Amino acid sequence: MIDVQETETTIRTVLRDHGRLKQDVAALDAGADLYQSGMTSHASVNVMLALEGAFDVEFPDHMLKRNVFSSIASIQRALAELSAP
Repeated sequence: MIDVQETETTIRTVLRDHGRLKQDVAALDAGADLYQSGMTSHASVNVMLALEGAFDVEFPDHMLKRNVFSSIASIQRALAELSAP
């Protein structure tokens, strides 16, 4: 089972390092639109790759959509789905 708080902290760290956001990621609401906060499509690819490394997962093709990476909450849902038995 994944630790929700630890997962969110790691996601925020990845976004801080790779998301190129215009706002402080620590101050963002989990449901805030990351693209409206400044993340570009190119940055989202870097975020995806960093998330794969941080969580030792691989996002399948059906998850490679803008909405999967549009918020911290949507990233958490995708990671929970990937870690489900």
